[in-house]
Amino acid sequence: FYADLEGRTATAAKALQFTILTACRTSEVLGMTWDEVDLDARLWTIPAARMKGGVAHRVPLTDEMLRILEPMRAMASDFVFEGQKRHRPLSNMSMLMLLRRMGRGQFTVHGFRSSFRDWAGEEAGAPREVAEAALAHQVGSEVERAYARSDLLEKRRALMAAWSDVCV
Repeated sequence: FYADLEGRTATAAKALQFTILTACRTSEVLGMTWDEVDLDARLWTIPAARMKGGVAHRVPLTDEMLRILEPMRAMASDFVFEGQKRHRPLSNMSMLMLLRRMGRGQFTVHGFRSSFRDWAGEEAGAPREVAEAALAHQVGSEVERAYARSDLLEKRRALMAAWSDVCV
């Protein structure tokens, strides 16, 4: 499936590839702006205001993710995945419509997050905390979260690199 996406040049295809690799939500990817990206640190920081849980989320960027982002810079847009209107993001239906055009209407964009979670636990053997942190899920009780101050970035960086290898 990923190889089929690779053969497509539409921005929606690139956004879907990036969404699959990052295991992020559609709205997080489509709202992504260049000022959230630190290419030197290989990091995308989604501000709390754009996160479902209201907490900023750091996403480690793999080689494959950076390869997808590189040509998007040439568009010189505020948004990484610009839509049909200048300096506006892709429509939230763009990736779903792409799946339908590909004859994969039985797939959902959110389903790729679920696939990542299954793979992380069953195939990669990732600790629950690392897999859930990659999905920006809050885990544990309020007390546990008060003591768990790390976002496990380096462990997630390794997990996301392995996920990229599986997808590509």
